[in-house]
Order: sequence, then C-alpha cells, then structure tokens
Amino acid sequence: MSVTAPPEAKRLSRGEFIALMGMIFATVAFSIDAMLPALPEIAERLTPGAPNLAQLVLTSFVLGLGVGTLFTGPLSDSFGRKPVIIAGAALYITGALLAWVAPSLELLLAARILQGLGAAGPRVVATAIIRDLYSGRQMAQIISFAMLIFTIFPAVAPMIGAGIIWGFGWRAIFLAFLLFSAISVGWLLIRQPETLPRPARRAFHVTPLLEALRETLGLRQMQLSILVQTLIFGTLFGTISSIHSIFDQSFDRAASFPYWFALIALVAAPAAPINGILVVRLGMRPLVRRALLGQMVASTVVAVLFLSGTLGTASFWVFFVWSCSVFALAGFTIGNLNALALEPLGHVAGMAASLMGALATVGGAAIGAIIGQFFDGTPLPLILSAAVLSGSGALVMVWMPREPAQAA
Repeated sequence: MSVTAPPEAKRLSRGEFIALMGMIFATVAFSIDAMLPALPEIAERLTPGAPNLAQLVLTSFVLGLGVGTLFTGPLSDSFGRKPVIIAGAALYITGALLAWVAPSLELLLAARILQGLGAAGPRVVATAIIRDLYSGRQMAQIISFAMLIFTIFPAVAPMIGAGIIWGFGWRAIFLAFLLFSAISVGWLLIRQPETLPRPARRAFHVTPLLEALRETLGLRQMQLSILVQTLIFGTLFGTISSIHSIFDQSFDRAASFPYWFALIALVAAPAAPINGILVVRLGMRPLVRRALLGQMVASTVVAVLFLSGTLGTASFWVFFVWSCSVFALAGFTIGNLNALALEPLGHVAGMAASLMGALATVGGAAIGAIIGQFFDGTPLPLILSAAVLSGSGALVMVWMPREPAQAA
C-alpha cells in the first residue's frame, strides 16, 4: 500500500471511506439519471418540434464533466485535493441554480455544461484521493466497492426525479442536486483529512505541467485505457440517452420506467463487488478483456434475435436483460482500467486522472449523443452500436501491457 497522506492525519475507516467515495462518485449518476423522467416534459415545453434534442440535457452535462475533468486533477496536484473539491462544488451549485430558472433549451444546456464542469472537481479528485492512499489491486478493489454505490444509486435516482416532478415540477430536480452536493462535499470536508501534503504538491507552472502531461500521455497503458474507456462510456451514455425513449415508444412502458430502471440498476449492481473480489485473484487486465468479449457476444446475439422478428412479446424481457448487462459492464471495467493506468503514476495522480477522465468522458459523450440521435423507435441501433463498441474495446485490450508484478 502506498500512502502519501501526512502521518499525523486521521485516517477514515475503510467502510466510511468507501461510502464517502461512493457518494461523491454518485453525484454524476444522480445528475444524469434523475433527469430521465423529465425528458418528455422538457421536450414538450422547450423543444416540441424536435423531441430528440431533449436528450442533450444529459449529454451537455457529460460534456461539461469531461472538459472540467481536464483541469481539476492538475489543480489538485498543485493546491491540494480539498480546495479543488470546494471550488467544483461551488460551480456545480451555480449551474444547478441557473438550470432551475433557465427559460429556454439553449440556456438550460449552457447551465448543464456549467454544472458538469463543477461535478468534475469531486469526481476526479475522489479518484486521486484513492490513489493517494492505495495502489495496485487494492486500489482497484476500493474503486470497485465505491462503484457499487455509484451503480446502485441509479436504482433510486429516476424515482427521486419522478417524485420531485410529481410534487414540485421538473425544475425542482435542480434544487435536489444542490442539496445532494452540499451533503456529500460537506461530509468530505468534515471527515476526510487532506491526502496530499504540501511537500508532495507540484508547482503550478507550465513546464512541470507539460512534463506531467508528456509522461502521462507517453504511457502505453494510459493511452489504451483512455481508448477502451471511451468505447465503454460511449455504450453507457448511448444507452442512458435512448433508454427512456425505448421504454416509451418501443414497449409503451413510460409510466413504469423509473421502476424498471431501478430494477436494471439493482440487477447490475453486484458486478462491482464481484469485481472487487475477483480482481485480487485474477487481475485487472483479464477481467476487462473477458467483460468486453462477453458484452460483444451478448449484444450480437440480441441484435440477431431482434432482426429475426421472432421474439414477439419476449422482446421486452430480452431488452431488459441486455440493458442489465450494459450497466454491469461498467462494474467489471472502469475501476480496473483506472487502476491499470494510474498504477505507475502515483506522483502525478491528479493530472493522470484528469486527462484520462476528460478524454474518455468527452469522447464517450460524443459517441453517446450520436447513438441517441439514431433512435428510430426500436432498440436495434443501440444494441448494434454496443456490439461494435465492446468488440472494438476487447480488440484494443489485446495490446494492454500486463500488470507489474508488485501490483499483485
């Protein structure tokens, strides 16, 4: 275990630390998934002539998240983890307030981009905090258990959003974002000591930043991890963008969508803790490769079944099971890919986490937005896209360097 936190700092228990990191990670899931029940009303109120544009409320947030991710890591390497989290939370809350009062779709999208920029602070710095305290497969295990909260939260986020819409209207969801951010960041500020002591911080000058950037981008496992995560995020964001429309137009289940989405999240949630157990024995690289191959095969089979036209009433259940597999894919891949890339970069963990998160998130958001616009009233474009993306990711993993011996 690698510890860079000052020796006098009080360390949280493993359980509280995982819960705290999981709640911070869940900020992103809440900011996206709670909006899903609001998309039909947003489309009706702000863009009635082009209802598919309402999906941009999701991808604009992800775009801001990706761009902000590029800067928050280097800033945290220079000024410490907690100050950057505070600044990010302030931006996030400002964006939520602006979205609450935005009178047009264009202004709403701008506010969501600002909200995404702010969410990048807690999201990236939380990963750097984990790297400050853990390394190798232990780091992958911590991320996996924290991701359990991230993957379970979508089970309740749409229901929370639907409840808020029922009681107060869809704009009140943005006030819930404000409250959630205040609780999670307040918990971190009160309980988690600073994990990057002043002697370990890097000067905020152009030359060292460029050196860290060159070192990070020059690492082969970082390059491949960014590429594979981009493909995985593209699949996830494409699914999130399209899934409400599919439940509505393909299966006429819009009213019950929050409950079905909750069930999908709960079925997929065990992937993260299972990965946390298996990764210590099997390693990160093999698990990622097998998960991607499995997703490619599953998506190909499901696409063939839909193309055959023989599913009938079973088509909904086939799509439901397939959706569970897409969300489970994140539990078996994202944490492992982060750990593989960050293992040799502990001294520039903030920069590395920022660069990886920014490029993968922006690339994934772009792919997801394109997939969402291909929606034609059936799940087929989404399923075919997932087959291509997961297969491409599995192929890239062939060139991923093996884990260093000390990581075991």
